[in-house]
Amino acid sequence: MPVPFHFAFHVTDLDAARAFYSGALGAREGRSTDTWVDFDFFGHQLSLHLGEPFANAATGKVGDHMVPMPHFGVVLPLDDWNALAARLEERQTDFILAPSVRFKGEAGEQWTMFFRDPSGNPIEVKGFAKDSGVFAAG
Repeated sequence: MPVPFHFAFHVTDLDAARAFYSGALGAREGRSTDTWVDFDFFGHQLSLHLGEPFANAATGKVGDHMVPMPHFGVVLPLDDWNALAARLEERQTDFILAPSVRFKGEAGEQWTMFFRDPSGNPIEVKGFAKDSGVFAAG
């Protein structure tokens, strides 16, 4: 695995964030205080701090869809992506972009889904059948 990244951002409610990131996304909680909590997010460190979430707007064009920018996410092996998509669908997640495939049969074929955490932070999760597809050029 590449070196893990660290991303710190604001949430409005730590209890709701804990329920979402650990329950819906399966992240393991790490250190915390009264004002922040760390998570192991698929091998990367997220630090969620109480505060006003970053502004975002649907300005990113993904196929025929406009998605929120900025956003963050993770790239998963396809089996893990499918398991997460099923878990989120089972929880009746309100998707910005429901789980779907893009670039079918092309270089960079990928599965993607967009949704928000309870504080409105936009998240994209991508799935690839082969690691070589992550940076594939058309």
